[in-house]
Amino acid sequence: MAADGPILIAGGGIGGLALAIALARRGRRSVVLEQRQNFATAGAGIQLGPNGVRVLQRLGLAGVLEPMVGAPEAIRVHGGRTGRTLAALPLGGWIAARHGAPYWVAHRSDLHGTLLAAAAAEPLVSLRTGFALTALAQGDEGVQATSAAGDRAGGAALVGADGLWSSVRQSLFPSCVPRFAGATATRAVIAASRAGALAMPAVGLWLTPGVHVVHYPVRGGAEIAIVVIAVENWPAENWQGRDWDVEADAAPLLARLRGFHASVTEVLAGVRDWRKWALHRLPTLPTWSNGRVTLLGDAVHPMLPYLAQGGALALEDALVLADCIATPAHGLAGAFQAFEGLRRARAEQVQRASRRQGRIYHLPPPLSWARNAALRLTPGRALMAGYDWLYGWRAGNLP
Repeated sequence: MAADGPILIAGGGIGGLALAIALARRGRRSVVLEQRQNFATAGAGIQLGPNGVRVLQRLGLAGVLEPMVGAPEAIRVHGGRTGRTLAALPLGGWIAARHGAPYWVAHRSDLHGTLLAAAAAEPLVSLRTGFALTALAQGDEGVQATSAAGDRAGGAALVGADGLWSSVRQSLFPSCVPRFAGATATRAVIAASRAGALAMPAVGLWLTPGVHVVHYPVRGGAEIAIVVIAVENWPAENWQGRDWDVEADAAPLLARLRGFHASVTEVLAGVRDWRKWALHRLPTLPTWSNGRVTLLGDAVHPMLPYLAQGGALALEDALVLADCIATPAHGLAGAFQAFEGLRRARAEQVQRASRRQGRIYHLPPPLSWARNAALRLTPGRALMAGYDWLYGWRAGNLP
């Protein structure tokens, strides 16, 4: 396989499709290998800080997605039991002016659909479904991937963008497996007309020891995405090892929410369609690459959801990796090393900050009382400025 052969991308999710589009914008061919028979995405909400939206702007896709998103005016933090507003962290025009891009909330399928349509329209991108990668081989001239059905795909290099349970990572680092993080996330999307007080033009955050609730408008405000994150033990047989879309029983969920303010529980009691998944962490990999094979997004640095950065970091990865591949002096193995050099420290910083945020959200009394007092006494703009390092990310001199 010639050095200018296509880049194989295992995984047709947010990171994989964004990489394919970014490569095409730089004149490089790619083949996206998706294990499912279609590219349908399970319904869920996703938050995109300015760092993620900026990538969409660079790819020329922000204007396509914008009519479908919510643009919250603030993050409103509440005491889960009292309903009292503890803080209002500004978003809207304030954060857009500060970081040159807005803070958006969206239905995941709308974001994925936008990326998929853009990739499908690119002559330099090929999309293959039903390709469940089971083996890969590499040599001096390129790589070859083999599917469970015996199909093969060849390219100059391969990028594993296949998520937390990455087959590509398994082939490179078989002893590095995800570990249950001791918490679960349960989600739903409901019509705004059924959301009561939760149908606000803001990201709502309700805190109690061990459990918190997040909600925000999607689909231009027509629907509200809701996520309940709880510290709990959830046996593997309940989440089927790798499934992030298990149907959840509403009764135990509502029992966990007993004691929350009525403005939350009255809405959630009427929700019937809940989906649940287990949160995982991944041990730090010794390296992200091996020769002509590398990893991006959740395959290499999965994010716990407390900073809502999983999608944004995958978009960042895609933009940076495409730029590294397009730099002639690197060569592909060198490009992958350069990519890791540019991304590892940031990814690990966001992972640490997200874990810390989760601990803060779930503090028990009396530490939670001190947290609440600090939130009430600190101006919202000062609180938000503390995240400039996160939302102000820019990809160097990328076009």
